[in-house]
Amino acid sequence: MKAVWRVARAAVRRRRLQTIVIGVVVLVSTATIVLALGLLTTASAPFDRAHAQQSGPHLVTAFDRAAVSDAQVSGTADQPVVSAAAGPFAQATLDITGNGGQEMRPSLTTVGRAEPGGPVDRLNVWQGRWATAEGEIVLGYIPGRPGPMQVGDRISLPDGPTLTVVGFAYSVSRSAEAWVTPEQMADLAPTTTQMLYRFTNAATSADIAAGKAAVTEGLPGKALLGAESYLALKQDIASESAVYIPFLIVFGVLGVAVAVLIVANVIGGAVVAGYRNIGMLKALGFTPNQVMTVYLVMVTVPSVIGCVLGTVLGNVVAQPLLTEAFESYGSSDVSVDLWVSVLALLGMPAVVALAALMSALRARGLSAAEAISAGSAPRTGRALRIQRWLGGVRLPRSVSLGLGVPFARPARSGLTLAAVVLGVMTVTLAIGVMLSVTAYRDAVDPDYTDRVELLAPMVGDGPRRAPVDPTEPAVAPTLTDEEDEALLRSTPGAARVAAIAEQPVHVVGSREVVALRAYRGDAQLGPRLDVGHWPTGPNEVAVPSRFLNGQGLAVGDSITIEHDGTRVRLEIVAVTVTNPAGELFADWSLIDRLAPDVRANSYLVQFEQGADQREYIDAVEAAEPGLEALPQAGGSSSQAVVLISSATILTIVLGAVAALGVFNTVVLNARERRRDLGMLKSIGMTPRQVTVMMVTSMGALGVVGGLLGVPLGVAAHQVIAPAMMRAAQSNVFGFVVDVYHVPLLVLLGLAGVVIAVLGAVIPARSAARVPIATVLHNE
Repeated sequence: MKAVWRVARAAVRRRRLQTIVIGVVVLVSTATIVLALGLLTTASAPFDRAHAQQSGPHLVTAFDRAAVSDAQVSGTADQPVVSAAAGPFAQATLDITGNGGQEMRPSLTTVGRAEPGGPVDRLNVWQGRWATAEGEIVLGYIPGRPGPMQVGDRISLPDGPTLTVVGFAYSVSRSAEAWVTPEQMADLAPTTTQMLYRFTNAATSADIAAGKAAVTEGLPGKALLGAESYLALKQDIASESAVYIPFLIVFGVLGVAVAVLIVANVIGGAVVAGYRNIGMLKALGFTPNQVMTVYLVMVTVPSVIGCVLGTVLGNVVAQPLLTEAFESYGSSDVSVDLWVSVLALLGMPAVVALAALMSALRARGLSAAEAISAGSAPRTGRALRIQRWLGGVRLPRSVSLGLGVPFARPARSGLTLAAVVLGVMTVTLAIGVMLSVTAYRDAVDPDYTDRVELLAPMVGDGPRRAPVDPTEPAVAPTLTDEEDEALLRSTPGAARVAAIAEQPVHVVGSREVVALRAYRGDAQLGPRLDVGHWPTGPNEVAVPSRFLNGQGLAVGDSITIEHDGTRVRLEIVAVTVTNPAGELFADWSLIDRLAPDVRANSYLVQFEQGADQREYIDAVEAAEPGLEALPQAGGSSSQAVVLISSATILTIVLGAVAALGVFNTVVLNARERRRDLGMLKSIGMTPRQVTVMMVTSMGALGVVGGLLGVPLGVAAHQVIAPAMMRAAQSNVFGFVVDVYHVPLLVLLGLAGVVIAVLGAVIPARSAARVPIATVLHNE
């Protein structure tokens, strides 16, 4: 075995380029596979464990106390589909905006609960103690993440008691933001009743929907104000990392496929080029199995090294993605499952060895005499008939000879073509992903050149949005809200004006506190709509697709919002093309109903064509000094940057690896055909013509590779882009999927030629420069 290792080690040193290629492609493939499988299997595991340990509810519901009694709500737990229930608990939304800014949230969804335990939603009191007397409150903070308030702080409620913070608790289902005793809740005038359910079957959305229908059967039609499934929460938590999974899985599979092709090509070429070495080894006493082992070890060494480094890299990259995804719900137990790393460490070398096995078996089956004679006997070449036909075509002789070269080794040419096809497919898919990400970013955060947003003047305690320069003193308004809007419309240069008021509201039956953005004036300046129509009344609302999907709702469904004691049931009439899930869009009449005295936070102005924007802004600010023009937001989200950067890096690496596969093929062809090249040069072919011939042989494969790879890449994109959007809880927008155009497809088709030419030109020039005497020395 020692002799086998010495020969294999010498072969690795002798073929350094091929060794590096195998190591790099296995490293990239392993890292991508570990990252994809790690995110796929780990994305929801911490939540599942915590949900099971705390007996988390499958459905959190909120009922209207004016429409249904506690006894009726309690009776819903008797349904056969319910395996366990907790409640009814009285619930109220506490206004805490007047507490000196200690608490970041403007309101607290608070539940009256006697103890943290129970059959459903067992709370983790991780600091302090549970509230046991009136005047005490427990806040829902994530373990290990201190908030702006501490144990012992006090919360003063408008026209109500002062509550002392006695502890912090955590609910895996986020069923509430604070808890008090039932007796204390009775003094807080609760308007909602909370009920928590666990169902016998809750694996799918259909199971949850069936359970929801069962527990609400027989209750008044508008008794249920809201309900939230644990599946929606689970998907929301995992969505930050899940968006990468479809993208990474495809690139990982492509990487493995390229690795298999490169390894099969390298070993096949090594066997063909090493016939004489194989014969000599067998003549020296190596058994057929030992010869086969030499070739398997030759690829196993770099593949094992690449696999180990790739596994480490995949784990390192996955860790921050998982941590970011789960930091919002308090789990620190996030890492790639051990079995994923073990599978990669064992599986990738096995795949590489299987790719090399056919060629290694070929070396095993050769006898010593056959191998030595095959390595020294002259060959006429299997492309002779095709080359004779091509010789009759009106093409330069170097080009016609080059077009016939791939037919001399059809198996090797097939492997090289497959590598080029995968390279083109990778480029096409990556370009499509980048265009999709860019199209989505431009749609949800458009950079309008004909618009400006002006911050409204300060009122009351201060502006509702941060000014452009916080160090500058705020300027009080000199005009009313309506007069400001009239000023903006009457100043020359304005085509459309919309006033925007923003208020935080609570979505009843959900943990969500969202920003309600109401528009007055030209609603065309509102966000782009995917489906539906712009809200026109106080009972209509438009929502982002992420909010819709996260809540398990659809256009036509209703939600109930609450602000400062006023509750409104709203019909969802449209889906907006916006990214944040925590925004709702409505007509100004809704704000008039919730907060009649509020004035606009900002104004959006669209300019007439050719208007001087700077002159307009100066004129407006001179008439109303409190108005302040805001700069364009611009920039990209971190997720978009990661996706585009990942696509770029993986494209460059896999494209380079495909080019290295072509490089290896040209090297092997040049070595095998050195006698033919010497003869061609001896009869007058110039080094430039030899280079053209060798490059043309691969360029032809590049053309075919482009024609096959582009449609495969487009087809993969049509699957990957929608899967990424669904993983992000977004609707599948057509403008994100349909990003390819004919000129772009033509350019992408040329990627195959570029990969082939880049891989062929260096070894072709090297072969062309070898002197004739050196080539024919041994002939």
